[in-house]
Amino acid sequence: MLRNRGTVTSSLLMALDISLSASICIALLHWPAVSGLADPFVQGGTSMVVVALIGCLAWPFTFQQLDIYSSIRTVGLWEGARRLIIAGFVAGTVLGAAAFATDVPLNRSFPFVCAAVQAVAIAGTRFVIYGLLRIARQLGRNTRNILVVGSGARAAQVLRNIEAHPGWGLRVLGFVDDVDSPVDPSLFAAKLYRIEQMSSLVADLVVDRVVVACPRSMLGSIAPVLSACSSAGVPLTLQPDLFGDYLPTPQIGRFCERPSLDFAAMHHNPFLLGIKRSSDILLGSVALVLSLPILAIAAVAIWLEDRGPVFFLQKRCGLYGRRFTMIKLRTMEVGAEGRKTELIEMNEMDGPVFKLKLDPRITKVGAFLRRFSLDELPQFWNVLSGEMSLVGPRPPVPEEVSHYEISQRRRLSMRPGITCTWQVSGRNEIGFQEWVKLDLEYIDTWSLGLDLRILTATLPAVFSGRGAH
Repeated sequence: MLRNRGTVTSSLLMALDISLSASICIALLHWPAVSGLADPFVQGGTSMVVVALIGCLAWPFTFQQLDIYSSIRTVGLWEGARRLIIAGFVAGTVLGAAAFATDVPLNRSFPFVCAAVQAVAIAGTRFVIYGLLRIARQLGRNTRNILVVGSGARAAQVLRNIEAHPGWGLRVLGFVDDVDSPVDPSLFAAKLYRIEQMSSLVADLVVDRVVVACPRSMLGSIAPVLSACSSAGVPLTLQPDLFGDYLPTPQIGRFCERPSLDFAAMHHNPFLLGIKRSSDILLGSVALVLSLPILAIAAVAIWLEDRGPVFFLQKRCGLYGRRFTMIKLRTMEVGAEGRKTELIEMNEMDGPVFKLKLDPRITKVGAFLRRFSLDELPQFWNVLSGEMSLVGPRPPVPEEVSHYEISQRRRLSMRPGITCTWQVSGRNEIGFQEWVKLDLEYIDTWSLGLDLRILTATLPAVFSGRGAH
């Protein structure tokens, strides 16, 4: 059946990826100019075997986690390229970590050269295959038959989308609806069926997928559709205007052992979020150790200036508004929080945020620390404890959050960070509304690559001191 071809294609692609990865990895290992070894498996022993296996399987494993082996009929070229780039970054990192952990005598550049060559070979082969498949579908081969439930505007939109993309290889068999439901004018010439015919339709026709595209008023009458699809094993896509068109894209989950539809502001890949958290722990640990001499010198300078406490502990709002204690080096005089009400009328930042360029509460040592963001260094401990991330929206104080508009609370839907887009874009020179906009753009477009770009841009921004006060 046509429905089974997707599984066969995925299996063939996985076998091809394993073959390409293995061939390239083994070939490069035996190329002394790249690996630095004349006989890698003799010189590297068992550890080299482990590295070679990871080099062979890192790509297909990453593809599996990123769901790249699922059908991409309706996935655009740029989305496919984005997935391949992410997979390449992950595969190279995993191979490099394996080489480091096993301490094999390979050239340090080998993991990156291997991943790059594998990326070119796999991506090139993949796009040739995808291109040939699209051409075949346009010629009427490798098609999928779709049955649409509904005959109104939403169903008509489904038909228009399919007709506008012949490379998808989708063919609409007809539309299923109630007898008295109004039919969109563009569907007058289409084949129309009654819901009562659903069981016979999936039994008599070759149906690869049923797409429910009906108004929410019709949901109570589609039980025969769900029953027929479940009984016949036909995949079903639910696309009704259940709550209008303004909710985020749902995902299937489970709640209390029952299937559920999960709506979230964004659906970031859990595997990639796991890499982000692992990077936080690794890089945060290194950064905390490297910053210890600076922290020691700063602590002495802070204490000598006014004999006050070295650290400033403040309640901040983290993920979804959870409160935590953020640690900073103290840059203001003792009791500065109590004087805030005296200065509130001098606030230079719009919105609920309080910022004052020439704040009289800032000490001389504190001014230097703030200029180069050295007061933020203790927050690496917050990163290690899981309350913060290296990159993410800056954590606000509870007082600010209490004045947020409902749309601004979405800033709290991702773990807060030490640095963010705002930090590298001018900091306090940016107004509150623009700040929120930058944070929401970060949340909506988050990727490991974006985090890397922000981290790379943070040091120049910090050393320049632009917008810091």
